[in-house]
Amino acid sequence: MDEPRFRDCARYWRSPLLPGADMLTAEYREHEFSPHWHEAYTVPVIEAGAEAYAYQGARHVAEAGTVPVINPGEIHTGSRAMEGGWRYRVFYVPIDFITQLAGEIASTPQPMPWFPVDVIRDPDLAERVARAHRLMEGLAAAHGNGKVLPGGDCLAAEMALIDAMSTLIVRHAVGHPEAHRPGGDPPRVALMKERLAADLLEPLSLTELAASVDLSAFHAARLFTQATRMPPHAWRNQLRLQRALAPLRDGAPVADVAAACGFTDQSHFTRHFRRMFGVPPGRWQAGNAG
Repeated sequence: MDEPRFRDCARYWRSPLLPGADMLTAEYREHEFSPHWHEAYTVPVIEAGAEAYAYQGARHVAEAGTVPVINPGEIHTGSRAMEGGWRYRVFYVPIDFITQLAGEIASTPQPMPWFPVDVIRDPDLAERVARAHRLMEGLAAAHGNGKVLPGGDCLAAEMALIDAMSTLIVRHAVGHPEAHRPGGDPPRVALMKERLAADLLEPLSLTELAASVDLSAFHAARLFTQATRMPPHAWRNQLRLQRALAPLRDGAPVADVAAACGFTDQSHFTRHFRRMFGVPPGRWQAGNAG
């Protein structure tokens, strides 16, 4: 049988069943995601084909029926691992939701859960994640994006969501690697992140950033890049993209959002946005407005 050949097609959407989260239903063949990070947990399920991605210093391949989770703030890429591309469904789950659910499972407050670097190969979990995503997408389509109505279908979808995410936590959550990672200087890295985030319109130089933590430009750049796997300017651009989501969701014009987040112009913003999210900001906005 011929291998399926996917096209670049993506749709972002939201549901009040998972406040603050974005969901993605997509297939890709030509698109390649540049190195980027998300503030939420990325919980995909590969439905067909295979995706290749760089993560934590290694190349991984996620084939159909796998759940390649990416932890918040961790740099990763994405591209086809086979000629035809891949099709998947993705939850971008807020940290608070997963942490609270972990605490409810344990009946006591829990630290932020972390998930393995390797692709999770758990067919039963994959089916649970896919089922929750399909049910929630069906409700969004039936009742309007972000306007799910009460009823039995809503109850079933929320139950499937809790079932999928609790199964992920119980079977696959591990300790945060920072607890076992030697070296580095977390306080200085945190201070540099704060400075980078304080004013996204500020024309900040590496020398100024380094001076704020009493380091040379060379040592500051090396420390930051080792800790985050991304140089300061690239990390700041990723933060700008994250900060752009809320005003886009509120319906602000793309050009205004680009300027407010520190991009030189709309085309510069659009280019970076598409590399990270797989769609231009206007299309993302159309699926997430309201």
